[in-house]
Amino acid sequence: MQNVNSWRSVAAATGRADRAAAEAGVRRAYRTAGLAEPDRIIWAASPRAAVETVEKLADAGRSVREEVRTRPWAEERRRMYDELGPAGWSALWSATGAQLWETTGALAERIRTGVVADLAPRPEDEGAVRLVLLDAVLGQHDAAWLAAFDGRGDRLTGLAEVARNAGWWWPYEHAAVISERPDVLHRDEAGRLDHGEGPALAYGDGFALHAWRGMPVPAAFLAELPSLTPERIRSEENAELRRVMLEYYGYDRYLSESGAEPVHRDETGILWRIALDGDEDVVMVEVVNSTPEPDGTYRTYWLRVPPATRTAKDGVAWTFGLDGAAYAPVRQT
Repeated sequence: MQNVNSWRSVAAATGRADRAAAEAGVRRAYRTAGLAEPDRIIWAASPRAAVETVEKLADAGRSVREEVRTRPWAEERRRMYDELGPAGWSALWSATGAQLWETTGALAERIRTGVVADLAPRPEDEGAVRLVLLDAVLGQHDAAWLAAFDGRGDRLTGLAEVARNAGWWWPYEHAAVISERPDVLHRDEAGRLDHGEGPALAYGDGFALHAWRGMPVPAAFLAELPSLTPERIRSEENAELRRVMLEYYGYDRYLSESGAEPVHRDETGILWRIALDGDEDVVMVEVVNSTPEPDGTYRTYWLRVPPATRTAKDGVAWTFGLDGAAYAPVRQT
C-alpha cells in the first residue's frame, strides 16, 4: 500500500519540477533503450506549451517513444506475467496500478482535450495537434503502470525518475521536450477535477481546465455561481450546466426560494419535485432525523431519488434498496 500511495502522490504532485532529476531520468531512459542521449533538453511551462515547442523544433529527428516507453513497458509486462502467472499478475495489478488507473487516465484525457481545444480552434487543425500528443510520454500521469513495476527491475528506472520529478515529455532522436507539473490541482473524493472558485487544474503559463465534479465548464460559468438565483437557474438552457447550478445552489435552498409545493407527504417525510425543461425531473425526499442533535434540534436531510418516485415512503425505501411495500423500519435513526 505504501508503494501505491507514493505513486498516487506522484500523479497528484504540483509545483515546480526538479529539472536536474528529470533530465537525468530522460538520459537514463535513452541509454536503457540503447539510444544516444538527446543533444538538447527543452523545458515548457505546460503540455500546451510543450506541443507548441515540439511543432517548432528543427532537426529533432523522429520520435523515439516506441523505444523509450512503449517497448520497455510491453516487455517488462510480459516478463512479470510469465514470472507470476495469470493469477499472480492480476493480483499484482489489482494491488498497484488498478487503484490509480481510472483517475490518472481520466485526468490525462482531460489534459489532451484541453490542449486540442486551445491549439486547434478549427476542426481541420485538430489532426496535427493530436499527432504531436501521440508522441508524449505522460510522466507523472504514467504513475498507474509504473507503480506495478516499482522495485521489480531497473529497466523502467529512467521513466520512473522523470515521472517523479516532472510532467509530460516528448522524446525525439536529438531532442527531448519536458513539461512542468501543474501549479494547481483540485479534485473531489472520486478523483475527478472539481473546483467551484477557479481552475481545477492550472499550469504556470495560464493553461487551465475548469470543472465541477468532473464535468468541464467554462470559466465564466464558475464566476457566475455565487450570484445564482432560482430565476437564473430556470433560464439556463443547457441541461448539464443547469444541473451544476442546482448542485451548487442546493436543492433544498432552490425548493424553498422558488416557491415549490410538495407533491406528497406521509409518516416518512415529504416528497418534492422540480420540473426542468429538457431534462428529467429532480425529485427529493425531505426527512427529519428522529434522533436529536446534541443541542436538542432535529436535523433535516434531503435525499435525491429517481424521477419516477411517487410517494415519500417509496423514496426513502429506495435509498435502502427496497420498495415501499417492503419498507417498515423497526426503529428510525
